[in-house]
Amino acid sequence: MIELSAIHKHYRMGEQEVRALDGVDLVIGRNEYVALVGPSGSGKSTLMNLLGCLDTPTSGRYLLNGRDTAQLTEDELARVRNREVGFVFQSFHLLPRMSVLDNVMQPLVYRGLPRAERRRRAIEALERVGLGNRLDHRPNQLSGGQRQRVAVARALVGEPSLLLADEPTGNLDSRTSAEIMALFDALHAQGQTLVVVTHEPDIAAHCRRTVRVMDGRIVGDHPNPPRAAAGAA
Repeated sequence: MIELSAIHKHYRMGEQEVRALDGVDLVIGRNEYVALVGPSGSGKSTLMNLLGCLDTPTSGRYLLNGRDTAQLTEDELARVRNREVGFVFQSFHLLPRMSVLDNVMQPLVYRGLPRAERRRRAIEALERVGLGNRLDHRPNQLSGGQRQRVAVARALVGEPSLLLADEPTGNLDSRTSAEIMALFDALHAQGQTLVVVTHEPDIAAHCRRTVRVMDGRIVGDHPNPPRAAAGAA
């Protein structure tokens, strides 16, 4: 599903050239559940931006579902972001003046779908994350965990092949973080491909595979041991 070959991302900061990514090779299959881990400045967020087609590499090849992203126009890349990739961010990025339902419907506006169809899909997505009874609420009427669930529903509403989450529990307490990760676990069990960027070992442990990034390179890639069932001794 994802194939990165010799990916470099360089940019200039004043007189200095920054090698944010420096020769990355990575393959992620369909329905994998992968953690990208590393300290601040390691390149993991740059890597996520490339995976989501929010940025382009300086050199190298990125195939997403068999398509070479370097060959796509800006309009085609925008369609990939809208149809193939769902994004969940640390800061939720919800529109405060819009209802929960309208926030989740928003990505479908760009597909030209009739309002009735957008509404049906958004309600289904909100029910999927356990918020079918919060359709008319505004974001400021919800807890942090509920707002992140809305953000997950918005990411899922377009039925993306890939869900990218960048520090999705960074603004949440430990109990709410566990609830959000349990939701991701359930989505993976339903067949969703997930890539989670995190610096927290307990969050990475939910994933089935950990890819460690340091100084713009992949320095580790290993499967995670199975997690004990909740409530197990």
